[in-house]
Amino acid sequence: MSFLAAQYHHRFTVDPIRAAPAIASLVALGSALAIGRYTARPRLAAGATAFLQMTLFTLLGVVLAYALAANAGRLWDARLAAADRAIGFDWPVVLALLDTCPPVIWLLGLAYHSLTLQMIVVIVALSGMGKFDTLRIMVCAAILSGFVTILISGLTPAMGNLFDPSRYAHLWPSIAWLEQGLISGLRDGSRRVLDLSMLMGIVSFPSFHATLAAIFIWAFGAMPRLALPGRAWAILTIVATPVFGGHYGVDVIMGLVLAPPALRAARRLTRHRQSFHRVDSALPA
Repeated sequence: MSFLAAQYHHRFTVDPIRAAPAIASLVALGSALAIGRYTARPRLAAGATAFLQMTLFTLLGVVLAYALAANAGRLWDARLAAADRAIGFDWPVVLALLDTCPPVIWLLGLAYHSLTLQMIVVIVALSGMGKFDTLRIMVCAAILSGFVTILISGLTPAMGNLFDPSRYAHLWPSIAWLEQGLISGLRDGSRRVLDLSMLMGIVSFPSFHATLAAIFIWAFGAMPRLALPGRAWAILTIVATPVFGGHYGVDVIMGLVLAPPALRAARRLTRHRQSFHRVDSALPA
């Protein structure tokens, strides 16, 4: 469906050479899954399955986001900025204050850009500890909420909460600032070749960064030794998202609102699979 959407009105093509790393990753993960199942190593199989599903979601989800951006209507930035002002977000003041604290910038910046690393840690830890039910719910919730944010963003396209980093002494360029050309190219038709090795998230409202970090907070809670540092790491990511992701405050709020229903829906969707495994494990050998 994502690739079909990419052909609606605006025909996209895939760079075959740059698609090779993505294909190689899928083959490697599929091989690890097969080995885990063949050798009866459930932890390897669970981890490989989770990584394979998240990789596929990233590829298909970003393709869908690009297709929706290419067909999107008027930008919502004025309305999102007005909503921020209405609830008291004064970004010029926040940015000026943050620019005076380089250590805080580094801490928050590294937290924001470590979301993929957080996902790796969560998947490896949950699969390594044999917490397969939690892993399954987390991955399902991440994929469900991810596609929901992409679909909503297609109806509410935005460039993001942009600020010029050259006006500040220490602040880093936000992702929204760096992706201006990509979004403009998708909208005006000049970007129609998909580089699967450099797929960038372009969703502004709601913030999937915030949603995924909130889901990780829930997942870290299933691992007592990692709960405190893991949750602190994810919370820092959420705090950093408006500045380093170039999000409006309402983007982050909406992203956080999406996490609980995504987890509830994922728990229901995976309940049958969990029950099957419990019955199967109770059968005599």
